[in-house]
Amino acid sequence: MNRVLLTVAALAGGLMVASALPAAAQNTPGATPYTPELLADGQPDITGMWNNSRAIFTPLELPEELAGKELSADELQERAQARGEGRIAGAEWKGHEENAGGVGGYGTYWFDWYWETPDDIGQASIIVDPPNGRIPAPTANARESVAMAMAELHDEAGNMESGDRCISRGVLGMMMPTEYNNGTLILQSPGYVTIHSEMIHNVRIIPIDAPHADTKVKQWEGDPRGRWEGNTLVVESRNFKAVKNMRGPTAGTRSRQSEKQHMVERFTVVGPDEIRYSVTMDDEDTYTAPWTAAFPFNRDDEYLQFEYACHEGNYSVPNALGGARQEEAGQ
Repeated sequence: MNRVLLTVAALAGGLMVASALPAAAQNTPGATPYTPELLADGQPDITGMWNNSRAIFTPLELPEELAGKELSADELQERAQARGEGRIAGAEWKGHEENAGGVGGYGTYWFDWYWETPDDIGQASIIVDPPNGRIPAPTANARESVAMAMAELHDEAGNMESGDRCISRGVLGMMMPTEYNNGTLILQSPGYVTIHSEMIHNVRIIPIDAPHADTKVKQWEGDPRGRWEGNTLVVESRNFKAVKNMRGPTAGTRSRQSEKQHMVERFTVVGPDEIRYSVTMDDEDTYTAPWTAAFPFNRDDEYLQFEYACHEGNYSVPNALGGARQEEAGQ
């Protein structure tokens, strides 16, 4: 059960057997496709609060020991259970010697893996393409760019990761499952879908069946345009702003964003309380090949988005820069 903390002001207005080689999520073969209710403008109704926290118990990439193996539903659930228990055990304070990595950033009660009951999502990894379940290697240019960004990380505020600066975590930072703040509010109005992410309170307003803006207009989360294909909302985003330091598909990875980045997301309504989501990343300047992640969003009417007052009390930037200046002075 999700914790209920504080509410934020509202916005305007089956796989029976799963393979360890990930496959895109789909409806059970032979099942009657779900027919969602339609809004006045013909859009399938996906308005409401959704949550992808079930997916936090599935690793982003396929563990190497599972390559070529098939896992039953029971085995997937056992792995999810072990992953959840391991996260809690690893967060317990055992003294300075065993916790040499530090005291951590938050109390365990902030994290969804502490509160949620571990559940598998019918696949062994979040990455479903390429077939090996691994993110393709970064390009040589991307490796050099990220290494330079990390080497110069605290030379000035503009070098720090865009999420730490409370600007944007990018589309992946909005949509991929993470440690906490996984609530996603979807609102619909005639000709538009609005996606409000709890993390940094990013909002994407997506026009339906509309042309993209001029290529000269570059944006942090790109220029999204949507279209409905049956029960699936397809969102294509291009015209991304180049960002030299932006988190990758997980909070622990650093990447960058190039102007060639092109993303296609699919929101497939498979039932009244579930959307199967996938995102395909295609950025030839950053990755040596495209890759796709997939996982479910589940309806969560009881979830209340917690206020993400990022700039209020954000000591990360001044403290990090101040510490770097002290280090340079040999103090």
